[in-house]
Amino acid sequence: MDFALSDEQTMLKSGAERFIRESYAFEKRRGLAALDEGFSRDHWRSFAELGWLALPFKEEDDGLGGSAVDVMLLMEQFGRGLVLEPYLSTILMAGGAISSMGSPSQRKRYLPAIMEGKTLAALAYVEPQGRYDLADINTKAEIDGKGWRLSGEKSVVLGGGSADVFVVLARTSGALRDERGLSCFLLERGMEGLTVRDYRTTDGNRAAELTFDAVALEPEALLGPEDGALPFINAVIDRATAAVCAEAVGIMDAAVEKTRAYLLQRKQFGQPLAAFQSLQHRLADMVIGLEQTRSLAYVASIRADGDDPVERARAVSAAKAEVARNGIFVVANAVQLHGGMGVSEELDIGTFFKRLHMINALFGDRIFHIRRHEELVA
Repeated sequence: MDFALSDEQTMLKSGAERFIRESYAFEKRRGLAALDEGFSRDHWRSFAELGWLALPFKEEDDGLGGSAVDVMLLMEQFGRGLVLEPYLSTILMAGGAISSMGSPSQRKRYLPAIMEGKTLAALAYVEPQGRYDLADINTKAEIDGKGWRLSGEKSVVLGGGSADVFVVLARTSGALRDERGLSCFLLERGMEGLTVRDYRTTDGNRAAELTFDAVALEPEALLGPEDGALPFINAVIDRATAAVCAEAVGIMDAAVEKTRAYLLQRKQFGQPLAAFQSLQHRLADMVIGLEQTRSLAYVASIRADGDDPVERARAVSAAKAEVARNGIFVVANAVQLHGGMGVSEELDIGTFFKRLHMINALFGDRIFHIRRHEELVA
């Protein structure tokens, strides 16, 4: 398998590295997290100007037609900088759903504004009782005249507090956990009956709880096929999972780099900590864990663009399970090797730890993905 980057990919990676280095120092990041929205609108506009918001969208929709590997390169740098802007929620999740399921008129209405940085979007698919079962949906959309009435609730809607548009997964027929009978709908902020409660997550990002109280929807609010949304949402979530695996690799890489530098700088008994063999072994184990995870994350990104859903899901689950194992191992050791400073608010190491734990819970934990992988290879 060829992991060599093209000239365009090298430029993309270099540009992202430069942006993180020049505009995303950890102290600045702490200030952004304290803002009401929890991120910088100026940065978001810069993302649009750099072409990052258009990267994964199809050329026929005026996007750049980038691959999942291109997204991987960007997300890896976002991990290094602990980027707060809602790229995952707006571009990869909600944007991915609109791109793959939307009619030409729906794509024309929403995607240009998303790519220009004028509209934020969120995918509302998780429910309090659902764990990681995408078909465990209680939210119902019932036919009402020519349109629909939407009732129910969604939890952990990433970026939901700032979103202008919501893609909502609801049941239009069948029983709870039936894979058929699920449909997606487009809602806009401010609609009567829609309540959004924003909150901060443990890693400094934002999510929201959504409540739908008989929200009236026009027929054109239906996104994609009636009763047939689940395969599309599965693909969107698999691609988003591959992206956060790449983000995790960026976090792990930065944690290893900063820990190595700290061990070289910090002295005990008249010599650097890096001179102690037991700590050298610990750092070597961290590097091994990083490289194992990097390899599987790369494969997951390559498979994410494939046409075979089983092969895609298998590669994604392998990578996500490895992120849960090695990711936590690497950042936990980074915290320990930094001593008390590792858990201070002033140092990014502690936030690496928090973000890796959040990524571990996103889109399925280690046990979920091990079981899914076992089922797919059986």
